[in-house]
Amino acid sequence: MYDLTGFQRDLLYVIGGLNDPHGLALKAELEEYYGTEIHHGRLYPNLDTLVDKGLVEKSPMDRRTNVYKLTSRGRRELDARREWEHQYLRDTASVA
Repeated sequence: MYDLTGFQRDLLYVIGGLNDPHGLALKAELEEYYGTEIHHGRLYPNLDTLVDKGLVEKSPMDRRTNVYKLTSRGRRELDARREWEHQYLRDTASVA
């Protein structure tokens, strides 16, 4: 997970939170979060990277559309990331 960009991590979270999303659904979710247009040239190469790293599985929905799903490794990586984040958030919450 350490070698992923923030955008790639955000993609993992969105994929994990939706039921078998396709590219345009992911694009819409990220555009809403970022408040700006996400170009296909940014989205799909990053999805392919996550597939190549074994974090996401890509399956055809129809002739033009693929759906994306976290692999078990992708889920473990997200869980580990949340635990790591929680460690620091927990420590800062007790200071305030």
